[in-house]
Formats: sequence, structure tokens, C-alpha cells
Amino acid sequence: MDIYSTLTRSKENFETINKDRVNLFVCGPTVYDDAHIGHGRTYISFDTIKRYLEYSGYAVFYIQNITDIDDKIINRSKESGIPAHDIARKFEKRYIEDMTKLNVTGVNLFARATDHLGEIIDQIQRLIDKGFAYESEDGVYFEIDKFEEFGKLSNRNTEELESHRDLAETTKRNPQDFALWKKRENVDEPVFPSPWGDGRPGWHIEDTAITEYYFGEQYDVHGGGLDLIFPHHEAEITQMEAVSGKSPMVRYWLHTGFLNVNGEKMSKSLHNFITIRDLLEDWDADTFRFFVLSTHYRSPIDFSKDSLHQSQKSLEKIKKFYSALDVESGDVESDLDALKIAKEEFFNSMDDDFNTPKAIASIFVLINDCKNIDLSENDKIAVKSFLDDVSQILGVDFYLEEVSAGSDDLLDLITDVRSELRAAKQYDLSDKIRDRLNDLGYEISD
Repeated sequence: MDIYSTLTRSKENFETINKDRVNLFVCGPTVYDDAHIGHGRTYISFDTIKRYLEYSGYAVFYIQNITDIDDKIINRSKESGIPAHDIARKFEKRYIEDMTKLNVTGVNLFARATDHLGEIIDQIQRLIDKGFAYESEDGVYFEIDKFEEFGKLSNRNTEELESHRDLAETTKRNPQDFALWKKRENVDEPVFPSPWGDGRPGWHIEDTAITEYYFGEQYDVHGGGLDLIFPHHEAEITQMEAVSGKSPMVRYWLHTGFLNVNGEKMSKSLHNFITIRDLLEDWDADTFRFFVLSTHYRSPIDFSKDSLHQSQKSLEKIKKFYSALDVESGDVESDLDALKIAKEEFFNSMDDDFNTPKAIASIFVLINDCKNIDLSENDKIAVKSFLDDVSQILGVDFYLEEVSAGSDDLLDLITDVRSELRAAKQYDLSDKIRDRLNDLGYEISD
């Protein structure tokens, strides 16, 4: 199995620190609002990666952190009058609910920052003791000049740290030094005790404190979105390798590409910001998951109604083929060449940096090849068993939902209503009904 690592900018043979075991950490959400489809893209990708590693025989321990104390949470608390703790717990719960709906179920531990303050404080103190960090009037900071390899993950330099969200008027020795602990005295916001006074941890330190506690000083895989490489992941490396004296902190760094909406960056100001809850009001979770996996996890992905509709139709094709096999899965022998080719292509693709779009393409080749073959009972059983494995790896259900009796009558009724609307020149409403039916998989054209 070959995996592309951002650190080396190359594909490397996958070798774990401990035989047949993988420690996987992926940066989790800051819980001040509902998760959006960009989160969905990243976490579906890493859920699938975990599924495939487990299918390949690895025991995987997958941790996500939950940032439950942060400026964004505090600001939301001040705006709403709701305690920051309550906001964090509310949106943590909603986040996990959203992930469950997307069949993102592989996380073994959601580790809250506030549940690991002891580990955070201990790591900060050791950084101070080793001369990498210092206390000032307003906090504790990592001294960038003391770590020569800063920038090795992103190929960026310390001057670019000025874009970091924690930068402000402070008593730092160097403007690029980043916060490990933020002192907060006489403020109307959550604070926690520490040897340096009441306050709260910096953003970067929570991740390395959590991973050191559960994984040790070095582990196998760290994942997250491309936007986190700098400064967040760069700072993680700096902290952990400084305090441990060991390199590399992580063997393989995996990053998902950006998600755009209709060719534009998703943002609230552009009115194209889509939460997972918004998405699932109109689209099936399997359709979105299939859409995500139809693009390589490292590549940018463009979300649009048309692309989702295409994914829906493609997934429907697999489901109809799966249903038409009309046999129970089982362990049988089959000499079907089309199946052998599909299996080889699927697993070779997954072994090549989890290339899900190429793996999915092999399924459609199999479907097309089987159209021209008189399949034996054993062939059908073997094909269905393979598709069951694919379904488990991708986390997408291939069962075709049964259409309830009377649905054709209902569709006829809706068609009649649309005809009446068009006769009354209420085209907008008629078109809205047509578009919604198309989204649900019914081919309606005027």
C-alpha cells in the first residue's frame, strides 16, 4: 500500500510503527456552529480510509479532538447570552449526529480539549523547562527562533505566521511566536487555573497534548483539511518534536483538498454556505457520500446540484444491478474474468493512496461487462459478495429501496398538478416541483 505524505510530497510504502496497528488522528471541529459540507468531505474521506485499513487487516485507533474552548465559542456565547459550555456541548452533540447520518462512524474517541487540560499544562511546562517556551505578561508562547525546522511541512517561513488568528498586541519576544497559554484575568469568559495564572490553552497545544497522551511521542497518521497545514499542523510538529526530541512526530501527513460550491469558495458572505443539516433536507446521505468519494481525497471538489444529481444516478445504477443479482451473498468459487479484473482494479486503486474514484470506476466496468454474460448462480453470489465488501469499505448502502404501492399513482397526481399549474402560467412553482422530483431520482422534463 502506497500513501502520499504531505511532509515528503511523495508516495511512500505504508509501514506502521507497531505491526498491524495504526494510530490515526484527524483534527476535529470547533463546536460553535453546525458542521458544513466541507467538514463532511474531510470526515467522509478519513472514515473511508479507516474502513479500508481495517479491511486490509490493520487494527486502527482513530481519535478526533473536539475544540470546546475557543474565541469563536466565546464570541457566540457573548452574542447569544448562552454559556460557552452549553454552546460547545450543543454543537458537539449535533456534530456527532450529523456524522452518524453520513455513516461516519469510525472515530473511536472524541477527545475534548477541556477534558485534557492536565496534559496540556504538563506539555507546556516541559516546553518551558527545555527552553522552547517562555512566560510573558499575557501568556505563554513558543519561541519560534528556538526550532530550526519550523516550516518543513508547508515550505513556509516564520514571517508568514502573521496571518495566524492568535496574533494581536502582546508581549511576545517575536511577533511570530504562537500562544501555548492565554492569560485571562477579570474577564467574562471561561477560564481555567494554571501555573501561569487563570486562562485557557492556545489552539495548537491541545492536539499534541491529546496525541501524546494516547499515542505517545510518535504515531502513524495525522489527517485534516488542506487549510490546516499552516500554521496549525506546522505548530503541532514544532511543539511535539521540541518537547520529545524525536522526529518525525508523524510518519504520514494526509490532507483533503478544498470544497467549493458552484466553482466558488464556500462562505456565508457569498450566501453559498451549506450545513450538513441543510444538505440532508434535500439529498440522501449515501448520495453525498458517493459524490465525495467520486473525487480523490487530495483533489479539490466542486459541489453543485448537477454533480449531486449525477452521483445520485450513478449510485442508482449500482443499486439496480445489485438488486437484480437476486441471490444471497456467500463464500463461493467463481471463474468469472470480469469479477477477477474488477477486484484487482478496485484493490489496486485503493492501495494507491486510497484512489476511490478509480476504484469506483472498476465497479461500473464490472456492471457493463456482466450485461453481456450469462451469469451462473455462483457468479452472481461471488459478484454480490464483492459488492458487499465494496459497500462496507465505501460506507455506502447498495440496497435498493422498495417503491411502495401507489407511488405511481402519486406521481401521476403530481404530474396532473404540474399541468394545471402550467396552464395557469404558474411556471415557477411548476418548475420547482419538477426540479425537486429530479433531485429525488425521477426523470421529469418539459
